[in-house]
Amino acid sequence: MNNTSVFKHKQVIVIRADLEMTRGKTAAQASHAAVSAGEKTRKEHPEWWRGWMDEGQCKIIVKVTSEQGLLAIEKEAKALGLPSALISNMGLTELEPGTTTALGIGPAPSNLLDKVTRRLPLL
Repeated sequence: MNNTSVFKHKQVIVIRADLEMTRGKTAAQASHAAVSAGEKTRKEHPEWWRGWMDEGQCKIIVKVTSEQGLLAIEKEAKALGLPSALISNMGLTELEPGTTTALGIGPAPSNLLDKVTRRLPLL
């Protein structure tokens, strides 16, 4: 299904494409972002989390091309009160310790998330 507008809630994962991570590393960083942001939402907005769980846990993966771009998206999300989790790499494999790799936002109402992420290209 390509049309996410049928979902009242979704989660968006933003990946730094400029790092050129391997597929496995990208998947791991996206997973960290999804779990961390999901847990934050479950605690702060249990009604959003429950709606998202009931609807099938829609996730959208998008990209930015710099750390500055990632941090700008995080700032926008926080300004709207959206739960988010910024992921920094531990440095055990491909990247230097502390490299910011991904951002998880939500789950949250789709209309709120779209205000921050709709313009970002899919990964």
